[in-house]
Amino acid sequence: MPSTLPAAAIAEPLWDAVIPAGTHWSGVLRRGLALRIVDLEGGANLSAVFHRQEDPLERYNMADTLKAQHTAHLTRGHALFTDMGRVIASITADTLGWHDPLGGVGDAALFEHKYGAKSYQRYRNDMIRNGRDSLVLELAKYGLGARDLVANVNFFSKVAVAGDGALEFVSGHSPAGGSLDLRFEMNTLAAFSTAPHPLDPQRDYAPKPVRLIAYRAYPADGAAPADDPCRTACPENGRGFINTDRLFA
Repeated sequence: MPSTLPAAAIAEPLWDAVIPAGTHWSGVLRRGLALRIVDLEGGANLSAVFHRQEDPLERYNMADTLKAQHTAHLTRGHALFTDMGRVIASITADTLGWHDPLGGVGDAALFEHKYGAKSYQRYRNDMIRNGRDSLVLELAKYGLGARDLVANVNFFSKVAVAGDGALEFVSGHSPAGGSLDLRFEMNTLAAFSTAPHPLDPQRDYAPKPVRLIAYRAYPADGAAPADDPCRTACPENGRGFINTDRLFA
């Protein structure tokens, strides 16, 4: 259910932050909180992983998310499922119509091959940070490690399938000001990296910044309403929301 219209204005933002180009961020987003995520300059990639805050063994599951909703991309109306059949987050607004759940995240070897090596010791803030290490660094702040890094979502990025079955990066997909609203249905540990998408063919290391605007979508002791478009998008989503609501009942 793609949307090419901007989401409604946020009446009362709770906080506002920018993740600089090529850096990383993490935080706990409580149930009922939402983030408006904005591509400030165009061409951003935001790699993201999600864990349940109270029990990080429960986390976003790419395979269950896609097969439950019969999709190979994410957009407005889609829910992000955990490996326990619950909904950890949902996309309530989207100006792009496509976000990539398949392309994965680049590691140090890939980035050095593509962009060369620039260490912090020599280049300081102009160092090259890869997405995998960035996400692992953020997870480490909460006692997690590399083994907790599961398949991620790449917001603002799109991939297409070539004739030989290979995934191809679609350049120019996200313009400046492109955005989505991500609502959290569980207390969620989110880790983000603004490193480039691993399939981006651009040979220069040119990550982009992303803005986060937090607001309250519904009370923390409440739930998404019964007629919510993400809840009613398909029967599987309805069951996932019920499972989630029972956890907080």
